Amino acid sequence: MATESTPLITTVTVGPVRRRYPHQTLRRFCSVALGSSLIALFITFLITVVLAPPRNTHHDWPGHSGKHLSYEQLQSILLDTPSSSKATEWSKYYTAGSHLAGKNLSQAEFTRDRWNEWGVKSDIVAYETYLNYPVDHRLALLEKTKSDSPNPGAWKVAFEATLEEEALEEDPTTHLEESVPTFHGYSATGNVTGSFVYVNYGTYWDFEDLIKANVSLVGKIAIARYGGIFRGLKVKRAQELGMIGCVLFTDPGDDGDVTEANGYDTYPKGFARHPSSVQRGSVQFLSVAPGDPTTPGYPSKPGVPRAPVDGAIPSIPSLPISYVEALPILKALNGLGPRAKDFGQFWTRNNGLGWKGIEYNIGPSPDNVVLNLYNDQEYMITPQWDVIGIINGTIPDEVIVVGNHRDAWIAGGAGDPNSGSAVLNEAIRSFGQALEKGWKPLRTIVFASWDGEEYGLIGSTEWVEEYLPWLSATNVAYVNVDVGVCSPLFKASAAPLLDKILYEVTALVQSPNQTIEGQTVRDLWNGHISTMGSGSDFTAFQDHAGIPSLDFGFCGEAEDFPIYQYHSNYDSFHWMSEFGDPGFQYHKTMAQILGLTVAKLAEALLIPLNATDYADALEKYVQKVESKLASPRTEPSTEEEIFEFRARTVGTEMKGDATLFGEELARLYQSVSELRSAAVKLDAKAEKLAKKAKEHIPWWKWISKLKLIHDIRFTNTKYKKIERAFLYQPGLDSRPWFKHVIFAPGIWTGYSGAVFPGLVESIDNKDFTNALKWVDIIDDCIRTAIKVIE
Repeated sequence: MATESTPLITTVTVGPVRRRYPHQTLRRFCSVALGSSLIALFITFLITVVLAPPRNTHHDWPGHSGKHLSYEQLQSILLDTPSSSKATEWSKYYTAGSHLAGKNLSQAEFTRDRWNEWGVKSDIVAYETYLNYPVDHRLALLEKTKSDSPNPGAWKVAFEATLEEEALEEDPTTHLEESVPTFHGYSATGNVTGSFVYVNYGTYWDFEDLIKANVSLVGKIAIARYGGIFRGLKVKRAQELGMIGCVLFTDPGDDGDVTEANGYDTYPKGFARHPSSVQRGSVQFLSVAPGDPTTPGYPSKPGVPRAPVDGAIPSIPSLPISYVEALPILKALNGLGPRAKDFGQFWTRNNGLGWKGIEYNIGPSPDNVVLNLYNDQEYMITPQWDVIGIINGTIPDEVIVVGNHRDAWIAGGAGDPNSGSAVLNEAIRSFGQALEKGWKPLRTIVFASWDGEEYGLIGSTEWVEEYLPWLSATNVAYVNVDVGVCSPLFKASAAPLLDKILYEVTALVQSPNQTIEGQTVRDLWNGHISTMGSGSDFTAFQDHAGIPSLDFGFCGEAEDFPIYQYHSNYDSFHWMSEFGDPGFQYHKTMAQILGLTVAKLAEALLIPLNATDYADALEKYVQKVESKLASPRTEPSTEEEIFEFRARTVGTEMKGDATLFGEELARLYQSVSELRSAAVKLDAKAEKLAKKAKEHIPWWKWISKLKLIHDIRFTNTKYKKIERAFLYQPGLDSRPWFKHVIFAPGIWTGYSGAVFPGLVESIDNKDFTNALKWVDIIDDCIRTAIKVIE
C-alpha cells in the first residue's frame, strides 16, 4: 500500500506495444511518398509558373507549357498563309452543284475532312428539321374573253410565267441539271386565283396607305417588290389582312444607277442585273423566332415533340419572279386604281420600270383579269448537318465560336454563302499551319459550318439551343462571316463590346486596293458599324444567348460596281471570278481579317472587349428613344431610316400617360451614367493588368504573380458576363424566343436591328403602360451589368 514515503516514480512492467495498423510500415511509406509528391508538384508549379522567365505572351499561363509561337509569329502565319488560288479552289468546289439545306451531306463531309487534314479535330452534328422542297408551281395571268368573242365569258391565258432563269452560254452554273427551281422556303402549298394589287415594298405602312385609300385587299393576291424588309414579313402582313397569295419581284430601280435603263449592259455582258434574275429565299416569320418552327426554344433531335407551325410560317402561298416576268402583270394594272405617286415619296422611290411602260398603278385588277398562283411544296422532317471543328485551348471556360453557313438556295452561291465558306477554310488552314509549328491557343476556338441558315438560321439556332448552358458559361464571343465578298467595300455589324477590335484588326491588313501604296482596309472603310439585327447565324448567339457577336465581309454597296444578283442562279462562280472578285484577292484579304480577329480574341491575356463603348452606345440608344417620343413622325433620310420608319406599327388608342413615361425614361440616363463609370474603371483595370503582365516579376514575388493571374481571370469573367446581363428570360412581348432587351430584329423589318425593342414597339403602339414596364426591365438589366462589373 502506498504511503508518503512511496517513490513518486516507479517502474511498471507493461506488455509489448500493439501496432495501431496491420500495415504501419507501408502506410508510413505511402505518407512520405505522397508528401514528397505534393512538394515536388508545388516546386514544379513554382518553376513553370512563378519562376518562369518573362515573355510578352501568355505562355507562362498555368498549364500552358511546351513548344509555342509568339503572337507576332502567329500573326505572320495568319497574314502569309491565305491564298487567292486556294480560295478560288474552295469557291469552285462549293458552287459546283446544288446544296440546299438537308441535301448537302457530301459537302459537309468534304468540309469535315479538309478541317481534319489541317489539324482541326472536326465532326458532323446532325439535327432532324422541318423543311420544304419544291414540287411544282405555276403563275398565269388569266382574262375573260369578251362578249363578242367566239367563246364569250371563257377564261384564256394572257400570260404564263416560265418561273425560270435564262441559261447563259458564258455561265456554266446556269446549265446545271440539278438547278434549284424558283421557290420560297417555308411557303405554303396552295392553288389560288384572284384579282391582284400592287403593294409597293409590302411594309407595314405600305399596307396602311392602301387601307386608308380604301383599296380592297381581302381575297386578292399581293404583288410586292423585294427590298427594305425581310420577305417573310411582306407575306405575313398580306396574310393578316386577308389576302390569299403573294408574288415578289425585284425592281431594277433598287439597283441604283447600274441599270439597263441607264445604259449598262446586263449580265453576263455588263454590270446590270440580268432581267430573268429571281431572288429565292425564306418566308419564315424571322422576327418572331428563327430556327426549326416545330421546335421553338429546344433542339430538333430525333423523337422530340413537335409544335404546330401556326404563326411561325405563312398559311398563304407565295412565289418569287423576275422583273421581266413581272412586266405583263404590272402592265395589266396600268390605268387601274390610284397610282404610286398618289401615295407620296415612299411609293415613288426607285421605281425602275417606267421605261418598260409600267405606270405603277395599284389596282386592284378587275374581276375579269386575275392571277392563278399554284405552289406545291413537300414538307418533311429531314436531317441536316453542321460541321463543328475544335482547337482546344488552355483555358477551358473561355471559348471563341466562329461560323459561316454552307447551304444555298441555288447551285452556285459564290457570294452567299460560299465566299464566306472559302474565307473560313483559308482561315482554318492558316491556323492549321500554326498548329503544325506547336501553337496552342489560350482560349478554345470552335469553328462551325452551319446548314439550314437560308431557311431560318436553323443549323446555328438548333446548336445554340442544344449547348446553351455550356455557351452561357464559356462563350466569350461569336464571329460570323456570311457573304465574305460580293463588292470591294468592307461592311460590319457588331455588339458595341467588339467595336474596338474591328478597328484594330482592319488597320493591320493591307487592302487589295493599293491606289495609295500601303493603305489598309481600315483606311478605305468608313468605320460605320451597324446595330445587330437578324438575317444570319449570329442571331441565336446575340439575341437568345447574350453572347457578343460580330458579322463582317466585303459586301457594302459600291457605286458603279457590278450588281450582286442575290439568291439567283447568277450568284455563280463565273460572276464572282469575272465581276465580283476577279483574282479572288478580296477573299484572301477577308481570310486575313477573320484569322486576326479570331487570334486576337483567343490569344490576348485580357479579353479584348470594351465596356465603355457599350455604355456610350446605350446612351445614344436612350437619346434615340427620347427623340422618337418627342418627334414620332420625323422624316427619315437614309435608306435604313426610311424602312425602319415605314415598318413601324400603328397604335390606335393611347394607353397610359406619355408624360409620365417621358419622366421615367430619364431614369435610364442615370443608370447608364453609373454603368459608364463602372465600365471606365473596368477598362482601365484591364489595360493596367495587360501592361503588368508584360513586366518581369522576380521569382521571390511569386505571390504577386499568382495574384496577377487571379486578377486577370476575374476581370475576364466580368467581360464575359456583361452581355448576359441584358437578357430578360420571359423574352420580348409576343416573341419570347428573343431574350435581349437591347438588340433584336425589328418586328416588322426582320433584317435591321432595333434597339430597346420592347420599349420602341410599345411607343409605336402608343402603349405607355407597357413602355413603363420596359423601362423597369431595362433599368434592372443595366443595374445587373453594373453589379457584374463592380
